[in-house]
Amino acid sequence: MKPNLKFELSVKDIRIIEEALNNKVMRRSQRILDGEDPEILQTEAAEIRDLLGRIHNQKNWYRPNNAIYVGG
Repeated sequence: MKPNLKFELSVKDIRIIEEALNNKVMRRSQRILDGEDPEILQTEAAEIRDLLGRIHNQKNWYRPNNAIYVGG
């Protein structure tokens, strides 16, 4: 059996996934502050941040061609 390599996710779906992953990183960070095993939690948080970075790098950012771009 082959894995599905074509996903059909909407922009909203990706936003929900990103928010969930960011919340998970925050929970891991709070657990570290509460004294739980920092080594395992830091590894998990780093893996999630890496995934969030890969999602971010795959986005196509909109920039209008016929108007002045104002970032922010």
